[in-house]
Amino acid sequence: MRQIFCWNPISISFVVVNFILRIVLFCISGECTIIEMLSSIMVGILSDVVVLIYLSPFVILTSYLASKRKNAVIIWHFKWFFFCIFTAIAEFLFWQEFESRFNFIAVDYLIYTREVIGNIAESYNIPIILLVTAVVSICIAKLLPLPIYSRFKWMSFNAAIALMCLVFWGFDSSMLEFSENRYANEISKNGLYEFFSACWHNDLPFERFYITGNQDVLTKSLRHDIQSDEKNSSFLRGDGIARYIKSHSQEKKLNVVLIMVESLTAEFLEHFGNRANLTPNIDRLFDRSMLFTNIIATGTRTVYGLAAVNLSIPPIPGNSIIRRKNNENLSTIGSILRDHGYICKFVYGGYGYFDNMNYFFENNGYDVIDRFKIDEKNITFSNAWGICDEDLFEVVLKEADESLEAKKPFFLMVMTTSNHRPYTYPDGKIDIPSKTGRTGGVKYTDFAIGKFIDAAMRRKWFDDTVFIITADHTAGSAGKITLDPTRYHIPLLIYSPKHVRPRQIHTLASQIDIGPTLLAILNMSYRSQFFGHDILSTSFGRAFISNYQQVGYLTDSDLCILKPIKHSEIYTRNGNIFEKKTGSKDAALLGKALQYFQSATNWRQWNKRNNITER
Repeated sequence: MRQIFCWNPISISFVVVNFILRIVLFCISGECTIIEMLSSIMVGILSDVVVLIYLSPFVILTSYLASKRKNAVIIWHFKWFFFCIFTAIAEFLFWQEFESRFNFIAVDYLIYTREVIGNIAESYNIPIILLVTAVVSICIAKLLPLPIYSRFKWMSFNAAIALMCLVFWGFDSSMLEFSENRYANEISKNGLYEFFSACWHNDLPFERFYITGNQDVLTKSLRHDIQSDEKNSSFLRGDGIARYIKSHSQEKKLNVVLIMVESLTAEFLEHFGNRANLTPNIDRLFDRSMLFTNIIATGTRTVYGLAAVNLSIPPIPGNSIIRRKNNENLSTIGSILRDHGYICKFVYGGYGYFDNMNYFFENNGYDVIDRFKIDEKNITFSNAWGICDEDLFEVVLKEADESLEAKKPFFLMVMTTSNHRPYTYPDGKIDIPSKTGRTGGVKYTDFAIGKFIDAAMRRKWFDDTVFIITADHTAGSAGKITLDPTRYHIPLLIYSPKHVRPRQIHTLASQIDIGPTLLAILNMSYRSQFFGHDILSTSFGRAFISNYQQVGYLTDSDLCILKPIKHSEIYTRNGNIFEKKTGSKDAALLGKALQYFQSATNWRQWNKRNNITER
């Protein structure tokens, strides 16, 4: 039994390192009480024991093999301590970025080594981290040699494998969630376990893991809501939401530039309370734009925001549709505008293979302009994530000018990168030095947008162009509750002095509503498979939020969260405070959540453009 649980320096060091890490995370989060901290530590030890059970066959075998040679014991010991300490440091850095233990983001990032390794190298002093970790590991290894086993314990090895299988089938880290405080639950987890769990559950079949309802009933309810909101629409053949939206006004063949700003939380802008003057150029557009003050991002990563805006579909658990198979020939803003004669391009300053963006956009109505297609002589500055935003907008100007020469309206979807760690950009542009943090990234992107708008005003196509500025997601989405809607608030403005009347719209809305609202402004008739609606004519406000496991349906008064293991939580809303309802179920609210989220999991059938037929 002693060998099964490895009660030796291996197991002791693993628990101690994770104990220290939890204390550090508590100190930097500042969101937990002392009682929650102590509870998390105790629960965390149970999480560590589970991981040790998984590791025990490997440790037993390795310890025996190392014992055959004296120096091998110290080397094995050194490798183990190096692994433990380095993993803890990696988790600390990951927490600073995502306020979470390792999850599916960490798994995905291993795929894109160019961007991720480059970002890490530009953000942190990796040689120093490795050197310090190695020195500490060597010192510990010499002080605490491993026990030397004289013979291999087959009984212990077999028992360890049996126990590991038992834990595999019977344990899930969600079983140890003890608090309503998300931070306390998150800190109590073991990052190593969460990492491999994310590998295993990166795709979460809705019918297996979530509460479900009768799809026919949900579809009927969803179609009723859509019909009541879109008086000018008629459903097409099929059991989904495909419909034809008829405009009664003459179509406006206006150009569109849709700018999705990396991590632009609403709270960075002066209009939403910031007094640091980080976004003077975007702020000066507010009084001249249609400003939507209550827009909620759907997810926590760029691909979720891009999917929401392009497909007008609620988030689904697991991978974004952009990263999934069979995501070709879908109904997107780009495909609809292309059918109406537009030149549609996705313009991105990084390498578009990241997160499968190139493949998705190229197969759904867009031409792609990414870093591979940008002439190096036109790049003045770049980092691991892409060219600086000034250079990116120069590309946008060039593409717009070429479209004008082709005498076709254009739709350019632009994805920025400068507001991303390591927050590096050309020196001398703003009053915050490069690589000093998020505020510098925000202010530089704002500077680049201001420079772009000023340049666009001098172009012939400016008067006939609609500019949309929004965000892909916020700078941080973690909160005390599982999904905190206050951490998903993003800006949205539509600027077109000749065509869009300045005003403020306070309706609660989602990223999935941006496409239908734009098409309504263009007075466009089109076949729609969108879940979103025109914000300007809607009769009710609602929004959707998610991380890779939980999805939430938000109204002005309530929040319904769907979680794996077929569980739901209902919260009542009082301003920015959400209080969990206990002992009661809101069947109507749950039904609304299911009609969107469960139906959205049928995206392959409901959204394929070649499946739409007239009645």
